[in-house]
Amino acid sequence: VEAATVSSADTVVTGIVGAAGLLPTIEAIKLGKDIALANKETLISGGPVINPLVEKHGVNMLPADSEHSAIFQCLQGVPEGGLRRVILTASGGAFRDMTKEELFRMCEEEKEAVQKKATTHPNWDMGAKITLDSATMMNKGLEVIEAHYLFGASYDDIDIVIHPQSIVHSMIETQDTSCIAQLGWADMRLPIVYSVSWPHRLKMPYKPLDLAQIGSLTFQKPDTEKYPCISLAYEAGRMGGTMTAVLNAANEAANEMFREDVGLGFLDIPTLIEGAMEGHRENGFKKEDVTLEDILSCDAWAREYVKEKTKNVVKKPVVL
Repeated sequence: VEAATVSSADTVVTGIVGAAGLLPTIEAIKLGKDIALANKETLISGGPVINPLVEKHGVNMLPADSEHSAIFQCLQGVPEGGLRRVILTASGGAFRDMTKEELFRMCEEEKEAVQKKATTHPNWDMGAKITLDSATMMNKGLEVIEAHYLFGASYDDIDIVIHPQSIVHSMIETQDTSCIAQLGWADMRLPIVYSVSWPHRLKMPYKPLDLAQIGSLTFQKPDTEKYPCISLAYEAGRMGGTMTAVLNAANEAANEMFREDVGLGFLDIPTLIEGAMEGHRENGFKKEDVTLEDILSCDAWAREYVKEKTKNVVKKPVVL
């Protein structure tokens, strides 16, 4: 919070992983600082509180992550009402080249190999939490919710496509069915620079994109049976209110336990998240007039729920 509220800053880049970025972002907004948002969980957990605060204090909240920066860049010059569809691209994560059957069999027979593979990204080093989110494709589900809060798109108008080359960072479709895409090498410097320099375009010494060198770009539809976290994210997003905070907190808790090697299986991650969502739907779900206290309370409840339920599926004690 201290770093986010330093008096000399006009813009605050929020890049803390997980829901921990929520409170510093809120304090920065209250002081009238523009936000360069690299932390998707801030909007996913706190969207019902964050968006009204942004409007109240008249600040800009610009995306600093690759996909949402791409969408924002594509929207420049598109008139109000001109957006028809958002198309988020995904690398596909560690298991993208495996069939559903191959993945499920590996989860059953080679659990240690699954854990190692799930925490190793095929394209780049993104950090342990995000790498595992990429393997489950929950990262893309979370980005769907973020896109809804950032750009006002309906969940029916947000699609996901797997794009292994990670050159097209996302696309939009306009009302006349024209598609506009933002392309570039997989380099996080560009979206970060754009988030703090918008509306300007600064000359940067980066390697220019060479399509001839790339050769081909491929796309495929994600299998939601192979990646159930995608469907869970859409479901939570459509419910709105406090459900997205529960989704995010349950995912963070299950993600951490899997990486801590307490005995949690890869396929247990979506099962635990779904259980938390069902429990919250039956008791405590709030659709309207959501407060920060509601979000923090639901976040804490979901983490405790996952911790307790994990004890039923692991062979050794859970110590966090």
